[in-house]
Amino acid sequence: MEILKVENLTKIYGKGTTKVIALDRVSFSVNKGEFVAIVGASGSGKSTLLHIIGGVDRPTSGKVYIDGKDIFSLNDDKLSIFRRRQVGLIYQFYNLIPILNVEENISLPLSLDNRSINKEKLDDLIKLLGLENRRNHLPSELSGGQQQRTSIGRALITNPTIVLADEPTGNLDSKSSDEIVTLLRKSNKQLKQTIIMITHNMEIAKFADRIIKIEDGKIVEEV
Repeated sequence: MEILKVENLTKIYGKGTTKVIALDRVSFSVNKGEFVAIVGASGSGKSTLLHIIGGVDRPTSGKVYIDGKDIFSLNDDKLSIFRRRQVGLIYQFYNLIPILNVEENISLPLSLDNRSINKEKLDDLIKLLGLENRRNHLPSELSGGQQQRTSIGRALITNPTIVLADEPTGNLDSKSSDEIVTLLRKSNKQLKQTIIMITHNMEIAKFADRIIKIEDGKIVEEV
């Protein structure tokens, strides 16, 4: 079942001599429960692509359908709500709230949406993340790997349609990187979570079901 469809996506910055084509008519689709890695060098357009898929940025032209919904047919307010409820975002630098503990950071998307927190589900997720002994700790009391696991929990807590991970291991050592990608794979298999991961690291990308390679804003290979 197709859960994401990207159609002729183009993003252009600037005009005239400063014009940069960050994405050039990119099209692909992702099925429900698939784990896809998008790889490319710095400046290839992969992060721009991820941000547009997540509704963080709007394209110059083209469409993005998530679960059949044309997300750019929504106004900014409705798109923000859709993103909060349907898209889980994982960033390289964690973006945790420093005054909230692990449990509170994970639960934050539900709190912002005035939704009740299922304690049993929260406990199961914290166990999956391996953070049972850190649930009351602040981000400053956690290692980089533990902070990233917390951010993964925050992305998963809403049962999003898709999870988008932007260089999730880019700020970690090799051991922590392996742990994070293994955790993403586990959430993909155990929770049937659809995941799209941006990375420049081909060894990390090999954990995915499918690899899409992008260069100069265009898809050049799929394996």
